[in-house]
Amino acid sequence: MAKLQHKPFAHPDEVRPNEGGRTEIFEMDDFVIGRTLEEPGWTWQKNMRPIAGTDRCMHHHLGVALSGTMQVRMADGTEATIGPNEVYEIPPDHDTWVLGDEPWVSVDFRGARSYALPMVASGDRILATVLFTDIVDSTETLQRVGDDAWRDLLAQYNELVQVEMDKYRGREVKKTGDGSLALFDAPARAVQCAASIARHVREIGLEIRCGLHTGEVELVPDDVRGVAVHLASRVMGLGGPGEVLISSVTHDLLDGSGLHFESRGRHALKGIEGEREVFALVG
Repeated sequence: MAKLQHKPFAHPDEVRPNEGGRTEIFEMDDFVIGRTLEEPGWTWQKNMRPIAGTDRCMHHHLGVALSGTMQVRMADGTEATIGPNEVYEIPPDHDTWVLGDEPWVSVDFRGARSYALPMVASGDRILATVLFTDIVDSTETLQRVGDDAWRDLLAQYNELVQVEMDKYRGREVKKTGDGSLALFDAPARAVQCAASIARHVREIGLEIRCGLHTGEVELVPDDVRGVAVHLASRVMGLGGPGEVLISSVTHDLLDGSGLHFESRGRHALKGIEGEREVFALVG
């Protein structure tokens, strides 16, 4: 539940330093606000790439610039120069660097929860809950509403997904056509995020299916791989509109979580040895 709260800039909840700058974190229950301070000469490639482990920043930023000037270049070559007293939105997959002799200071209302946190090295294996989402009947919806309306719907959909991922501390790894692949460090938050996304996208006239499985995954640049990823994808493929399906492994880990499920039987999943029981979130 939202509540009245405030915090001074002088007392952040966490400080994440990088060579040539820092990010100050202010936690507001479900939301996180970040204040970034980057010195002249700071660049993503030199100062943040070694921490993030990605060629470009994969966070979605929405904020206000207080001082300094930042140059932004998207993966498609689109560029923008953001100066003081400007509001901005920067989609994922971008490169940035500070221009001029004045430090860049900004307040970011999106993407701050995991920004500037060291990533596990590429090639490492971690235990995670994998979430796949997919828009149901996307082709039929496109044909029904037309190209322009479909682009607007997708923009709203992506915005909702980003908000819920940040709220439940998930990390979107990549887009998958009309859906996404994300990782969570806790299965309960992953299921709650999936249910919340499904509920909110219904309000804009879309339906999604979600599939989750918990297991070891291998991190590679801008992607993850492993049997756990394939299993989560196969589980999602069994779902109908608005459904959140989970594997038996994830179901066992959620014992005592307060979440309720019903069995959808055992299924032979393509590429997966043996039959696996699948459960659906209810209530």
